[in-house]
Amino acid sequence: MPLPSAVGYLRSDVSGVHQKWDEIQIRSTAARLGYDLRKTVVFSATTERPLHRLRVVVDRLGVDAIVTPSVAHFNACEVPADLISVADVVTVSPEQIFARVITSADASGRDIGE
Repeated sequence: MPLPSAVGYLRSDVSGVHQKWDEIQIRSTAARLGYDLRKTVVFSATTERPLHRLRVVVDRLGVDAIVTPSVAHFNACEVPADLISVADVVTVSPEQIFARVITSADASGRDIGE
């Protein structure tokens, strides 16, 4: 049975000189929690629409989770609901898991109203 998969995510402008350490922490946390880390996505302050681009990566790879150093890597230091709707979001420090909500539509492939 394959491991659930994840992508790492960080912003280089937030990590600064600690970027390599943050990448190591992402890999370590993903492995400890049982995720197959497929890749780490690194954006900067000049990246246009970073959350949209991250969402595209998540959708294309079909991963189960996003692992990030902290909520500081998201705008307004909040995990976007749009991301939580498609994948668990795991922060390294403090270690938290923002679990996606599986709806009955997700589980059955059709809407509740059907």
